[in-house]
Amino acid sequence: MSRLPELTRLVRLLTRKHQRPMSLARIADELECSERSVKRYIHELRDTFDYPIEHDRDADGYRIVPRQDGDEAGLELPGLFFSESELSALLTMRELLSSVRPGIFDRSLVPLGRRVEKLLQVNGIEPDEAARRIRIVAIGSRTPSDSVFRACADATFSRRRLRMEYKSRGRDGDWELREASPQRLVRYRENWYLDLWCHKNNDVRVFALEQMRNARILEEAAVDVADEELDAKVKPSYGIFTGEPTARAVLRFTPHRAQWVSKEDWHGQQTSRWLDDGSYELSVPYDRPEELLMDILKHGADVEVLAPASLRARVGQLSRQLADLYMDTAGA
Repeated sequence: MSRLPELTRLVRLLTRKHQRPMSLARIADELECSERSVKRYIHELRDTFDYPIEHDRDADGYRIVPRQDGDEAGLELPGLFFSESELSALLTMRELLSSVRPGIFDRSLVPLGRRVEKLLQVNGIEPDEAARRIRIVAIGSRTPSDSVFRACADATFSRRRLRMEYKSRGRDGDWELREASPQRLVRYRENWYLDLWCHKNNDVRVFALEQMRNARILEEAAVDVADEELDAKVKPSYGIFTGEPTARAVLRFTPHRAQWVSKEDWHGQQTSRWLDDGSYELSVPYDRPEELLMDILKHGADVEVLAPASLRARVGQLSRQLADLYMDTAGA
C-alpha cells in the first residue's frame, strides 16, 4: 500500500514556518495514526529519502534540520508529492530521455534516477518491472559524439559561443571551422539539430550535430536572436531546412492510405480535405524540396502530386529512375 500521502503530510507538518519541534504524540494526533506508525514514517524519510529530520531531546520532539543557507522551502522533496500516475509518467520520461540520448546524462541524473526509483518502490511499483513495460524504438537516428552533444547543450544553456568544425551533409568539401552562438537544441525526426547564429554568415543557420566535430565552448557571450526572428527563419518551411516557404505542395492520397495520413501532422500550417471518392488531399508549404520528396516517395503509388508542376515533374523523374533501376530484373 502506498504511504506517500502520510509521508507528504508529515513533511508538511515539520516544515511549517516558526514550527517548534513536534512531539511524537502530537504528530500521531495530526496524522490520525499510531505513534509506532509515525516512527516508521520518520525512519523511512531518513533512510529512504535521506531527509533531514532529527529528534530534539530538550524539546522531546522532531524537527527539520535547517540547510546551511537556511532556506526551509528547499527542504521539500517535490517527488514526495507526486501521485501514482505522475510517478508513472516520470518513469516514462526517464526512459524516453535515455532512448533519445543513451548515457549522455548518466553522471548528472544518476542521483535523480535513484530517488525516482525509491519513490516508485514506496508506491508499490518496481522500477525494473516498470521499465520493462516501456519500449521506445528509434528508427533512422544519426548519433553525434557525446563530446559534441555536451558542448552544444552546455553552450546553449550557459549562453556562450561555440567553436566547431562543420561539414554540411550532401555537399562535397572539407570540414570548415565555424564560430556560432547557439540558440536552441532541436530534436527532429529522431535526430539532433542546433539552431544557431553563424558568425561567418551573419545569419541564422541549422546545423546537424552529427556533422560537427571538435566542438569547444568559448568564453565570449553568445549573441541572442529574438524568438520571432528565429522562428521566421526556421519554423515556417517544411522540414528542418531554413527559409521562408516559396511553394505549396498539394498531395492526393488514395482512400487506402488516407486513413493513416489523415492522422499525421506534416506541418503546422498544413490544410486538408476529404474528397468524394474517399481520397485525402493534403497541402503543405515548403521551400527546399529534399525532405518533402522523401516523404512523398515513401508512399509509392498511393500518393499523387497535384501541384506545383515542378514538384510533380521531379517526383515523376525519380519514379522513372526507380523503374529503370528494376527493369533489368523484371523478368528474372
